[in-house]
Amino acid sequence: MEKTDQRYRHFVQILREELVPAMGCTEPIAIAYGAAKAREVLGRLPEKILVEASGNIIKNVKSVVVPNTGGLKGIEASAAAGVVAGDAGRILEVISQVTDPQKEEIRSYLESHEVRVAPAPGDVIFDIIVTLTAGADTVRLRIADYHTNIVHIEKNSEILLEAGAVAGAGGSAGLTDRSCLSVEAIVDFVNTCDPEDLRETVQRQIDYNCAIAREGMAHDWGANIGKVLRAHYHDDIKTRVRAMAAAGSDARMSGCEMPVIIVSGSGNQGITASVPVVEYAKYLEADPEKTLRAVALSDLLTIHMKTGIGRLSAYCGAVSAGCAAGAAIAWLDGGDYETIAHTLVNALATISGMICDGAKPSCAAKIAAAVDAGLLGYSMYLSGRQFYGGEGIVSKGVENTIANIGRLGRLGMRETDREIIRIMTNQPPRG
Repeated sequence: MEKTDQRYRHFVQILREELVPAMGCTEPIAIAYGAAKAREVLGRLPEKILVEASGNIIKNVKSVVVPNTGGLKGIEASAAAGVVAGDAGRILEVISQVTDPQKEEIRSYLESHEVRVAPAPGDVIFDIIVTLTAGADTVRLRIADYHTNIVHIEKNSEILLEAGAVAGAGGSAGLTDRSCLSVEAIVDFVNTCDPEDLRETVQRQIDYNCAIAREGMAHDWGANIGKVLRAHYHDDIKTRVRAMAAAGSDARMSGCEMPVIIVSGSGNQGITASVPVVEYAKYLEADPEKTLRAVALSDLLTIHMKTGIGRLSAYCGAVSAGCAAGAAIAWLDGGDYETIAHTLVNALATISGMICDGAKPSCAAKIAAAVDAGLLGYSMYLSGRQFYGGEGIVSKGVENTIANIGRLGRLGMRETDREIIRIMTNQPPRG
């Protein structure tokens, strides 16, 4: 693919938009970011906070530790951390510089101030509305569609920012058009691109995400899935790629204060798309340039598969990233477009039923399972085995199968998503 090709510029820009740093699970951090920005507009500490959040936000914040809060969980803690100690200029690292005295201030604020949570109105899947009140002053701020997309700010009924229509279910208003992505074009780009166009964004992803994976293996985090895999399975490369990816999530889901580089709005997906690929590249003694290309391949395949599903759904995002990692490992082994396409179809056919029931320690185990499916998809291809169009959700051609997965995650699992949220919020079953 020539640099003059418009797709080339789009692919580079997509990577720059997607591969951004975040500290902690991105949904609570998005709340903290919105709260910090709203406080900046308010100009003082609010007396009351109201957070209106869509069901998927509630689902993903409920069970995960908010970093730099002394172990607090939930939307209330996220909002309080943002208003008390957040630096909105750091965006998804908004609470990365919290001091020990500020951690106590966050806890004290929660005990002495009203922080209320309510369902967001409407049916936007990714929706956060933060309202801060101090005396006669009120600030209302809305983030929609993705984690940093502030679409509305008003103070005392004066509109300070109005970004236009919200994209809605699965939308991505304000981002580079992803319709240029296809498996064939991605493989072409990765094979021919100038590695300098990848180095800043992808190398940072490698550095950050491998560092938190090493932390997860070195210390006691969450359910220690990474350590469990290393202790009870053969110590071969297939175990190591799964264990290291899981270990990164072990640490991240349990409040580790190290940053990660996200993909498709998710740190777990960013870890899953990169860490197994880097581990396999080390095993092959691949040079740094080839490693960069392989991780970029995994990232772009993940983004491509997630585009049809949307940022948040009942479909576990680790599936897309784990299948993409398996395809990138196939590429490292010398696989061509056909190898990658078959690896993806085989892997997607294997594991596409895995649900997302929020951010929590079990995400690490799901990551391990997703990476295993990616490896199995590649092993099937090497053995001359495959799943065929017409078998279940598989259609002839990798793009048709990816489209089916998007339809499944975005439309077919919509009621599943609602039921998961009802279960997690202790609501009775419908009907």
